[in-house]
Amino acid sequence: MMREVPYDPPNPHMIRPVFTEIALFLTPFAVYFVYLWVTRADLLHPDAWPLRTVLTLTCLALALMAGSFLLLAHFSGEPKNSSYVPAHIENGKLVPGMVK
Repeated sequence: MMREVPYDPPNPHMIRPVFTEIALFLTPFAVYFVYLWVTRADLLHPDAWPLRTVLTLTCLALALMAGSFLLLAHFSGEPKNSSYVPAHIENGKLVPGMVK
């Protein structure tokens, strides 16, 4: 007989970092799109999006994302010198892992 596992909804605190990374990735493309719009260029014409420009925008987007990952890792998380206590069983009940 299988034990029922309680439903564990997705962590709502993860959606903000995901949207932040998506926004950072799309920012260089949006800036270039606005530049084309202001200069009255044909926005959807392939000549307005040469491969070199798209590759440059992609490199900038990846650099922005890498920088944000580094900042997130540096300025968030647990305090310095804290220790992780792994999940364990106490009195027959599972105690989740935590940082002390």
